[in-house]
Amino acid sequence: MRLEFKLNGRDLTVEAEPAKSLLDFLRDDMKLTGTKKGCEIGECGACTVLINKKAVNSCMVMVGQIEGCEVLTIEGISGEVLIPLQGKLLNGGAVQCGFCTPGMIMAILGLLYENPAPDAEEIRRAIDGNLCRCTGYNQIIKSVEELRLSEVVLK
Repeated sequence: MRLEFKLNGRDLTVEAEPAKSLLDFLRDDMKLTGTKKGCEIGECGACTVLINKKAVNSCMVMVGQIEGCEVLTIEGISGEVLIPLQGKLLNGGAVQCGFCTPGMIMAILGLLYENPAPDAEEIRRAIDGNLCRCTGYNQIIKSVEELRLSEVVLK
C-alpha cells in the first residue's frame, strides 16, 4: 500500500503493509527505536506516540490507519537540546531506567496540546496508561506541575 503521511515534521510517501502495527513500522521500517516495544497489547504505554497531536499506543494502530495523519515520535521532539519537559523530568528525579520515559513524555505532550495548564489529576489521568517500574509516578507528576508553560514550545 502506498502511504502518505507526516512523520516528525517530514512529509513521506512510503510503501507499507497496511496491517502491520505502527509500532513495528516505526521501529523496523523507519528505524525509529525510541518508541519502545513493551507489551504489544496496549497495556504498558511504552510505545506511545502522537497522531494528530493525540497520544496513542502505536502497537494498537495499524499502518493503514495513518494515511494523511501527522505522526510524532520521541525522535521528533528530542533533537540536540533537551526540551524543557525532558529537563524537568530529569532534574526532578522522574527518570530512572528510561524505558518508559519516551512513552511517558509523549503522553504528557498529548495532554499539553489539549490543556497547557493541567492539574495533578489531569496529569495522572494522562499517564495512567504508562507503566513505570522504577520511579513511581509522584516525581513525574510533580515535574510536570512545575513546568512553566512558557518553557514548552508546542507547534
